[in-house]
Amino acid sequence: MNEQILGLITGVAFGFLLQKGRVLRFDKQVAAMRLKDMTILKFMLAAILVGMVGLHLLAHFDILAFKHKPMNLGAVAVGGALFGAGWAVMGFCPGTSVGALGEGRWHAVFAIVGMLLGAAAYAELYPFFQRTVLAWKNFGPIALPETLGLNPWLVIALFWALCLALLAWFEKKKL
Repeated sequence: MNEQILGLITGVAFGFLLQKGRVLRFDKQVAAMRLKDMTILKFMLAAILVGMVGLHLLAHFDILAFKHKPMNLGAVAVGGALFGAGWAVMGFCPGTSVGALGEGRWHAVFAIVGMLLGAAAYAELYPFFQRTVLAWKNFGPIALPETLGLNPWLVIALFWALCLALLAWFEKKKL
């Protein structure tokens, strides 16, 4: 199966799950920002937990190879701030904006256009960013297991245990 078709199928499936999980709803987005409803965090944690096992299995069987990007302090700080500000202002992250548009909520177009304009501005200003923000501190390609000197499967097991405990606590608190 060609990669574009596979990408389309997985994208539609992901959008379906976003919609069924109700994480595309503005009230869920606002409640997540106010730490009143952890539905979105639970959804993201579930995706991370499944994805980390799947990717490590694919790497274990030599179907893919990990190539970590450099951990750049400036890129993480500025990019995280812009991402958070966009999410807070629009009430959507990139995935939920496209999903909301798929649900027929046309105001999500503004978030999508903003993301596209932001990406275009970044591409145009990239030489400037290389000399400034991207030059702040580059830690090189690092990963948690290598940094801690632990087997990746041990880190995965510990992360699973931590997340399952957190998810159980959310359920107990009815978040």
